[in-house]
Amino acid sequence: MIRKKAQFLRRVIERASCSLSDEAAMEAVELFPAWSGSSVAYQAHARVRYLGRLYRVIQSHISQPDWCPKSTPALFTELVAPGEIPVWRQPSGAEDAYGIGARVRYPDADGLVWISTVDSNVWEPGVYGWETRD
Repeated sequence: MIRKKAQFLRRVIERASCSLSDEAAMEAVELFPAWSGSSVAYQAHARVRYLGRLYRVIQSHISQPDWCPKSTPALFTELVAPGEIPVWRQPSGAEDAYGIGARVRYPDADGLVWISTVDSNVWEPGVYGWETRD
């Protein structure tokens, strides 16, 4: 009986977590369902946790084992805490392109901070639409 109640409450919590802002969601990553590669239907804009990080689903799909959030940027984008500067990743299209003022590190977490100077930026830093302040 306790297990059934806990499973019910988990479903209620997961549904309620959908209404959280990204900022609030980052403070409660554990509220979101863990990613599964076992044929789960993921809807665009849903959030899942993977290896302790929170990701947003970019496009609806059915999961499979080799499509984990960390290695499939066409399907997932990692959410970052306010003030955290993510490492640049190639956008898959308009839905995850960088906006004016977006800040990224490139080419890795120890790289320079680059700032997007154009909206809908899908270019690599140093090629077009980015500037750095050394």
